[in-house]
Amino acid sequence: MKNAPWLHIILFIATFFSTLAVGALQTQALEDIIKEPSRISKGLPFSITLMLMLLCHELSHYIASKRHHVKATLPYFIPAPTLIGTLGAFIKMKSPITTRKALIDIGASGPIAGFIVSLIATIIGLSMSTVVPTKGTVGSLGLGDSILFSLLSHLIFGDLPDSYDILLHPVAFAGWIGFFVTALNLIPVGQLDGGHIAYAILGEKHINISKILILVMIILGVLLWEGWLIWAMLLLILGFRHPPVLYWETPLDSKRRFIGWLTAIIFIVTFIPVPFKVIP
Repeated sequence: MKNAPWLHIILFIATFFSTLAVGALQTQALEDIIKEPSRISKGLPFSITLMLMLLCHELSHYIASKRHHVKATLPYFIPAPTLIGTLGAFIKMKSPITTRKALIDIGASGPIAGFIVSLIATIIGLSMSTVVPTKGTVGSLGLGDSILFSLLSHLIFGDLPDSYDILLHPVAFAGWIGFFVTALNLIPVGQLDGGHIAYAILGEKHINISKILILVMIILGVLLWEGWLIWAMLLLILGFRHPPVLYWETPLDSKRRFIGWLTAIIFIVTFIPVPFKVIP
């Protein structure tokens, strides 16, 4: 098989197994998996859901790039010993983006595709989740809610009594991660997906928005969740500016502007101010 994308395939397989292991550990004790290795299959619902979300996100970028004649690599998946078994996935652009229309299409396609998969996964996963008492879980790590995740939880479970919470099914947890990743990608700063979209609509004015949002992240990091400080630092290193498109004068049509506003709404409803919290 000449010029086969072996690196992409190897990374994909490695990430599948790393997320499979994490998914199995969510439902089985490590000692049980060591004694009976076949129990690792319990991680399949989480792994398949998360991998599908990442794959749809990155392939949508890839397909949109090809449609606009922008050279791009196949997705690189990143296996890692993290809470979710991966650091995500990405594609590399190997040629300039020509127009603002192309920039909107390429930047928005991934988050929208990933959001749709995450939305479906969250609805299915919440329907398989259970309500449990939080007694005895004081000091353990809990997940924060976005506007959309909180709304879906309320629609499925109603008002929960005090001292009760939802024990997420692995598919619902993967959906929660999908919302979180979507919101992170849609932050309209620099060369994130949201930065692509903001630059296509606002041009150089998006630098001011980038600066304001990084300041907001620093404030959120000090007041709410320290992880925002790390994100602010990374975005400062990557920079505010966005590479120019080749033909800026090509105007945006109403469809692309609608897509831009749609992604802004998706960002707002999936953003989680405090993603992880200690249960009091």
